[in-house]
Amino acid sequence: MIVAQPEQQHLSLFFLEGALVLLAVLLPFAAPRLGSGLFLPIERAFRRLAHRRGLAVLVVGLTELLLRLAILPILPIPKPFIPDDFSFLLSADTFAHGRLANPTPALWQHFESLQISLIPTYGSMYFPADGLVLALGQVTVGIPWLGLLLFTAFAAAALCWMLQAWLPPTWALLGGFLFVLRLGLFSYWINTYTGAGMIAVLGGALVLGAFPRLKRHLRHRDALWLAIGIILLILSRPYEGVLLCLPVLVALLLWIFRGKRRPTTAALARTAAVPLLLIVACIAWLGYFDARNFGSPTTLPYTLNRAQYAYVPYYIWQKPRPEPTYRFPEIRGFYEKYEMGVIKNVWTPSGLAEITLTKGLRSFLFFAAIALWPPLIFSMRVLKDRRTRFLIVALAVFAIGMAIEIFLVPHYMAVFTAVFYALGLQAMRHMRVWQAGGQPTGILIVRLLVIACIVMVGLRLAARPLGVQISEWPSNTWAGTWIGPGNFGQERAAIAAQLAAMPGRQIAIVHYEPGHEPTREWVYNGADLEGTKVLWAREMTPAENQQLIDHYSGRTVWLVEPDTTPVRLTPYTGSPSVTVPAR
Repeated sequence: MIVAQPEQQHLSLFFLEGALVLLAVLLPFAAPRLGSGLFLPIERAFRRLAHRRGLAVLVVGLTELLLRLAILPILPIPKPFIPDDFSFLLSADTFAHGRLANPTPALWQHFESLQISLIPTYGSMYFPADGLVLALGQVTVGIPWLGLLLFTAFAAAALCWMLQAWLPPTWALLGGFLFVLRLGLFSYWINTYTGAGMIAVLGGALVLGAFPRLKRHLRHRDALWLAIGIILLILSRPYEGVLLCLPVLVALLLWIFRGKRRPTTAALARTAAVPLLLIVACIAWLGYFDARNFGSPTTLPYTLNRAQYAYVPYYIWQKPRPEPTYRFPEIRGFYEKYEMGVIKNVWTPSGLAEITLTKGLRSFLFFAAIALWPPLIFSMRVLKDRRTRFLIVALAVFAIGMAIEIFLVPHYMAVFTAVFYALGLQAMRHMRVWQAGGQPTGILIVRLLVIACIVMVGLRLAARPLGVQISEWPSNTWAGTWIGPGNFGQERAAIAAQLAAMPGRQIAIVHYEPGHEPTREWVYNGADLEGTKVLWAREMTPAENQQLIDHYSGRTVWLVEPDTTPVRLTPYTGSPSVTVPAR
């Protein structure tokens, strides 16, 4: 889970975006035909590309990949710093070592940390999709984040492909590019290691793109794309995946048994056999993964870790269980501050109403921000469209499923990103043909909103030289589009690099001051604790620390104090010692 942090009150990118949107909405009323001669040839070229559907999908995916690589000098590969990052990287390292699980390390209490499990095995608490994607980057090029970037490009391409099944090709291409501009470059889905967002976008887009194509043609390739989408959802966000697949399944069953052009049993069997086998194989593999990690094929990720550490339940009708006994105040502080502290009033009618409204508003902020909200004025017209009726029903199912969950952060909703974009683009289509006083006001508003999205990318890239405030915490997820990793994670990365450059192997014993910010956790390691160059461990009593030092003998031992300014790195003597400044 990713937690929210307060934003600073400065002139911000959100203010600039608001000013651009205000101009885009008001200017067309004064000059509705402004720039028509300039826009028309650009739109004709755009339309020609859009009608070459396969090429359009490829161009969107390559645009995401190449643009994000091009801005690396300004927005470099992120450093891990939130607990989720380290948990996913541990999963990736486990897979990269050719293992599904790691044995519980000796003296495991020194390695307790957020979002990882140590009992009955040592590993990430999360579903395996993120780890597999990051492991792809780690094994192939030695950079886990590049695996996530590749899947982000796949997600952008798949979104365009999905939209082609629901909207005219020009609007599908526009939706693909808007996804790249709004979420594919600067959101925390690509600028941390929390890749569940992009993997779920890909899975949801494949399911929703294959579904209408199957009904039209019953082709093997579309059935395979549907199965691949379902598999990605099973391995990343299965709860939200069920909320999407349930209405798809119902619609397919109605088509099979009651449709005017329902398929024959033989044709259906031929088309569905291999995809169903793939889905069953995925479920079997996940059961094996769960058995290796959690002791039982029916014990899902999250379950044991939440039972050991958390006391806030998943759903609104469940009551908190007794608080566990915590060995470390920093771990207790996380669950007290960021779980119970955030939702302590959810079990009252007023508290439930407040948190439900907050979920809706924050969801709107993440996906639409400011630039994409004006077309939503035409939402009532979208509700009447036959073209998108199924998507509206699916969205209603999803809204109910999200309302009964206590927690909600944007990557929980990523499965339905394709739905949000399809409905938003349909609203934009209605706005485009809208006229005020017989003048083509709507078409210019739409054109200027797209330009505003492009201009905002330039402003985001130039924000620091211009002195514009950026919401830097990727944990401040609701800021959505313009988040950047900034300097977060740099301090730990610098200490890790310094220790790694020293001769021999090292132990870094981490000492926290009272009141330590619990999400600023430093005690994380890779899959191989015995062989790692730098071993991070939590400070305990002097006697317990000595046990750790004796077990991992032959290492130089250091005390790391993250709560000092600057961070202190000193030779370990049993207590904080004379400062050796970190290089």
